Amino acid sequence: MIKNIIFDMGNVLLRYDPEVCLNRFVKREEDRALIRRELFEGPEWVQGDLGHITDEQRFDGVSRRVPQKLHTELRQCVEQWHMCMEPVHGAKEFCAYAKEQGYRLYVLSNASSSFYQYFPRFAPFEYFDGLVVSCDIHIVKPDIRIYRYLLETYGLAPEECFFIDDMAANVEGARKAGISGAVFGGDFEEIRKKL
Repeated sequence: MIKNIIFDMGNVLLRYDPEVCLNRFVKREEDRALIRRELFEGPEWVQGDLGHITDEQRFDGVSRRVPQKLHTELRQCVEQWHMCMEPVHGAKEFCAYAKEQGYRLYVLSNASSSFYQYFPRFAPFEYFDGLVVSCDIHIVKPDIRIYRYLLETYGLAPEECFFIDDMAANVEGARKAGISGAVFGGDFEEIRKKL
């Protein structure tokens, strides 16, 4: 019997879309493509999620691969990328429904320390029964250890947990830890049917 719902944060609770800041700060498409690749798809992004570097250090690393003429735009994207992080349609209502049904709610997110600045746009931290952010423990999904860490930290039985993530690999990682789950495609009604 499912008693606990574990949410990924990006594109499940809060919208993650780097195009928002790229379109706002970078005028030319070829420059957007470069910053997209080097910042959002580069190694520093994962290093930030692992908690090995700060956002400022993320800029330092990426700036070595981006022409100096784009450093102002790059810095704006590094510092303000989370401007896109607004609640996903239906997420707050689904969480309220889940709470009414008696489920305990948890967040398991790959994120840098800036998580603590933007996440309250969704809800206060205490709204959830527990949070695990990858930067704090230096492990990212889909490494099985991050799921086990959440289970052990909060004393949860894996068979009583249901995990929701927008990435199939992360849901598969949860399954390896004994947690059932579903890939979120934007429809919380579909998730309700699976609980």
